[in-house]
Amino acid sequence: MATKPSIPKGTRDFGPQEMLRRKYIFNTIEKVFQKYGYLPLETPAMENLETLLGKYGLEGDRLIFRVLKRGASLHESLLDPVMNNLVKDAKVTAPTLLLEEELAQVLRFGSFVEDVQQKAADGALRYDLTVPFARYVVQHQHELAFPFKRYQIQPVWRADRPQKGRYREFYQCDADVIGSTSLLNEVELVQLFDEVFTQLGLQVVIKINDRKVLSGIAAVCGQSEKVVDIVTAIDKLDKIGREKVEEEMRAKGVSDAAIQGIAPLFELKGTWKEQRPQLEKWLATSEVAQQGLKDLAFVFDTVGPLKSAALEFDPTLARGLDYYTGAIFEVKAEEGSLQSSICGGGRYDDLTGIFGLPNMSGVGISFGADRIHDVLLELNKFPEDLGSSTRLLFANFGEEEAKRCLQLLRKVRASGIAAELYPDTAKMARQFKYADAKAIPFVAIIGADELKQGIITVKDMKSGEQKAVKEDELIALIT
Repeated sequence: MATKPSIPKGTRDFGPQEMLRRKYIFNTIEKVFQKYGYLPLETPAMENLETLLGKYGLEGDRLIFRVLKRGASLHESLLDPVMNNLVKDAKVTAPTLLLEEELAQVLRFGSFVEDVQQKAADGALRYDLTVPFARYVVQHQHELAFPFKRYQIQPVWRADRPQKGRYREFYQCDADVIGSTSLLNEVELVQLFDEVFTQLGLQVVIKINDRKVLSGIAAVCGQSEKVVDIVTAIDKLDKIGREKVEEEMRAKGVSDAAIQGIAPLFELKGTWKEQRPQLEKWLATSEVAQQGLKDLAFVFDTVGPLKSAALEFDPTLARGLDYYTGAIFEVKAEEGSLQSSICGGGRYDDLTGIFGLPNMSGVGISFGADRIHDVLLELNKFPEDLGSSTRLLFANFGEEEAKRCLQLLRKVRASGIAAELYPDTAKMARQFKYADAKAIPFVAIIGADELKQGIITVKDMKSGEQKAVKEDELIALIT
């Protein structure tokens, strides 16, 4: 008996209807990117492992899909160093054949993970589009005009636990400008967010903070060296709550005194104008925090009126990625049940420095197309005419009639109208059912009588009305 086919967890097939919706989102975003002067770019699905490791923090590194070296395998010799502990603690009995649950236990052994990284894997599926972009800029720096503005719409992969709104394979739609420290870039990206969601008909809130403010908080609390651990924990506040955030900080070595010093962050409330003076007073001894507050003030004062977005300061917004150094963004839909972020981004001052090109500041944003799709679908905000690319179906009554339909089909397509001929001679009920299934609005009927009279009977599939027209009237009727 044949095994029922399936796809890996956290991945999806996209049927025609879903693809039409997704292309609507991609096309909308891409047109706005181009309107703002961004140029298209693509990078390989697979990067060298060393390109990605160490750019996303420890937790991000764990979610990178490794690719084995050509000819390498996870054979018994690779497991030998940890096999004794493995059998004892993970209850694994087969050293060379590991079930998914057993493999998850194996990966808890740090030494085993290091062995895999160093001995068996040298490639990885890209985790995001920003690090590959930085790598590209360094490699092609002499070919580019700076500041360089690029957009990129491609899939990324993360070895995450699949759940609603979170997948292992998903698309990102990124726009970045690199080679400029001007805060006008942050202002423009906020405006770009607003224009995209205006065109998609979705009300959103754009949350903004600055990593310099968070660095200042770590400094005034006396643990500057723990800023990464503090930021990583704070980034989970809306998911796990304050108590768990504080527990995580303690587990990572943040002192109780520092945690107590961070407490005012969680108690801040009100608008940007209300919170700014409180932060300026609290962080008065931190020069870097004062600069962060000054930068935020520039963005709020300069961005101007927005149509579909509300710009909101969130002092607990952290963005877990290590490479952010300045302004950080997160966008959430104000409608629908999906409460997670649908966009994000921020400034990175020296991401290219890791690859040998220092002092190349950039800022970028990323649209989560999959989550945007889910929100628009839940709210029924996709245009009704996305149902089919075909506008006119020619019914097939036989060989002679089909020849006449092919002549007309060429003319209809030449005018820019999507049309097709039903390929088989079948009952009209079946052909009408096909048109309904594809949401084709019009069916052209040319039977024996129509051939003799030189006319075409056109049926409106929505109203059911039929109208006889001449050849030169056909295109005007269906447009």
